[in-house]
Amino acid sequence: MDTPAGAVRRRHGSARRDGLVPKLFTVLRQGYGLGDLRSDALAGLTVAIVALPLAMALAIASGAAPETGLVTVVVAGLLISMLGGSRTQIGGPTGAFVVVVANVISLHGFDGLVIATLMAGVILVVAGAAKLGSFMRYIPEPVVTGFTAGIAIIIFSSQVKDFLGLTIDTLPAAFLPQWETLLSHLGTISWPTTLLSVAALGAILVLRKVAPKVPGFLVAVVAGALAVAFFHLPVATIGSRFGELHASITMPHMPDVTFARLKELLPSALTIAFLAGIESLLSAVVADGMSGGRHRPNAELVAQGVANAASALVGGLPATGAIARTATNIRAGARSPMAGVFHALFVLAVMLLLAPLAVYIPLASLAAILMVVAWNMSEIHKIRHLMSAPVGDRVLLLLTLGLTVAVDLTVAIGVGVVLAAILFMHRMAENAGVDHPEAEEDPSARALLPPGVEVFTVRGPLFFGAAARISEVLDQIGQPPRVFILRMEDVPLVDATGVAALEDFVRRCKSSGTKVILSGLKAQPLDVMRRMGFGADPGRVAFTPDFANALGRAAARVAA
Repeated sequence: MDTPAGAVRRRHGSARRDGLVPKLFTVLRQGYGLGDLRSDALAGLTVAIVALPLAMALAIASGAAPETGLVTVVVAGLLISMLGGSRTQIGGPTGAFVVVVANVISLHGFDGLVIATLMAGVILVVAGAAKLGSFMRYIPEPVVTGFTAGIAIIIFSSQVKDFLGLTIDTLPAAFLPQWETLLSHLGTISWPTTLLSVAALGAILVLRKVAPKVPGFLVAVVAGALAVAFFHLPVATIGSRFGELHASITMPHMPDVTFARLKELLPSALTIAFLAGIESLLSAVVADGMSGGRHRPNAELVAQGVANAASALVGGLPATGAIARTATNIRAGARSPMAGVFHALFVLAVMLLLAPLAVYIPLASLAAILMVVAWNMSEIHKIRHLMSAPVGDRVLLLLTLGLTVAVDLTVAIGVGVVLAAILFMHRMAENAGVDHPEAEEDPSARALLPPGVEVFTVRGPLFFGAAARISEVLDQIGQPPRVFILRMEDVPLVDATGVAALEDFVRRCKSSGTKVILSGLKAQPLDVMRRMGFGADPGRVAFTPDFANALGRAAARVAA
């Protein structure tokens, strides 16, 4: 007979077995009909229309050729949908990578980016295979919001030159020198470029307001290209800066790799892997909320790793799950990962058939698109909301944002995560404590104690941040009692430092002839203590299941 517990065990076992299985495989196994195919094809076409101009704009902002963005959509987007753990995830280049990619290309060249992305792909595959996907959700919201907003500011800043058509030979990568250069070259503004940029920006914003289903990005690009072609506007275009687009996907090739090169690029690879993992899982969570599905985080990480490695080998950029495109996919009626497959195939078709026309696309229109992307990334509503949080969270948000803009994204993430951990430990330590019965809600509890018996209640996790509270107990009383009862009912966990503090407490009590009784220990603390040999000497310390039992043993010892 099937029991509820058995059903739960089977369900959990099935989830473990399916942890790395792509959602596409599950969908096809369950049955895929003509109606599903029609819905997915339409959704894929809708997302492809959004992805086309955005991919080129992100590639140019990253310091790469525009076709690298399209290659990334085709190769990485296809693999993320085929191998990923989400039904509706759309993968490709995103704004989060712009800063990292531009920095790697400027310091190490495009071959350096290929090696860093390959390393990131391996890291993501290993992380997924090691079932680390669930740990990604532990990155605090202020850190994620802070570095996302910082990246948005950097993207906006990097597009001012093309938005205004400024004549600048080399724009510095650092934020403050960049703005010094921009302000000092304001006299070189191109009014035709500026008017075209403003028109493209206005068209995107107006269409988003009055006709949200119309692809504003594509309209801005096509209208700008037509204006350049027919009116011969004196503005910079993809053709004038990059020449013709290479409408092909190159054969996989591997750059020269040395140990020194790998060591040099490891920080960048870790940053790419971190961003790809975080953003893809955040996007999958958003997709679950919109579609009612449930993604497989470890399968998603493996897919991201394979997709990034493949994208690097064919000359593409790093890729991850794109939240805005995923949301567009769901709203367009996507039913399965096949929508993402169709999206990649549609982009490939346009890339092969219409690449010669891309030379007319003005950089001003792409700059306008990226400014909208930067505004969306900044998530002002989240920043406003977090500024009403406790002081520690506000400091964490502003520090991560400031370090992202002024120093480096890798440094910002590292400092943000470490500071968040310190804040968490401080808050946990503040909530942990050792209380005397007189401090309890019922002061009469002390009257129930036999003479010569003291009792203290330990509350909260007994970890290294709060272990010192135990040693302070003996300092709070004068004459050592015959028996010390430590109530541990409210202690959910104990670590090695907590056990060491208890051992020191018991040692001090023994030197005074005091017996220690621990009551109400939960499973985790009891297991850790026994494995570490605590309580092996029954003459020093005793364990009781509850406080009433501890009082009985204490009274018997005092009477003896």
